[in-house]
Amino acid sequence: ALRLSPKSTVSGIALKLHAAGLARTLSPSGFLAGKFVASVSGLLLGALAGASRGGSTWALLGGLMFGFIGFMLPDTLLTTRARSRRERIRSELPDALDLLAVSVEAGMGFDGAIQKLTEHMDGALVEEFSLALGEMRIGESRADALKKMVERVEAPEMAAFVRAIIQADQLGISLGRILRVQAADARLRRQAAAEEKAMKA
Repeated sequence: ALRLSPKSTVSGIALKLHAAGLARTLSPSGFLAGKFVASVSGLLLGALAGASRGGSTWALLGGLMFGFIGFMLPDTLLTTRARSRRERIRSELPDALDLLAVSVEAGMGFDGAIQKLTEHMDGALVEEFSLALGEMRIGESRADALKKMVERVEAPEMAAFVRAIIQADQLGISLGRILRVQAADARLRRQAAAEEKAMKA
């Protein structure tokens, strides 16, 4: 499967699986095996369908077409699932940032605020924060753990939030105020995206 997709790498597939929320249930090798099985199944099914229509030419064309569909379908489904999860994260972000801001303003550290967030909320965004918190607890710096979270969730709101937190750490700015601003910005982005979707509809 990797030979047929020169641009694909195991690490890249692992990142896509995490973005789709499937990293815990499906390994990159399992996904590649699924692509291979789907393409071979499509090839055989297409060949049989083409042969029943008449002639080896139809069998060849049907096999190639169905084989290609079987090979590409898992990637398409993975991309669709990752996009849906990213939209859920974008919609959950403003409320999560409000809770982080309240916790920080109450005197908690940033790590403690994330822990409080994981106790009171659930969903795709909380899964990402839990993973970042776990990385920080085993020795990863806060900036590196948050940057990895941005790599996993390619959302502009998340990138802006992480940049603001890193800059606040470097400049000694109040985290509570930064989180309030980021929550308001994320809420405005969510509203603008909803209005754009409504206009398209």
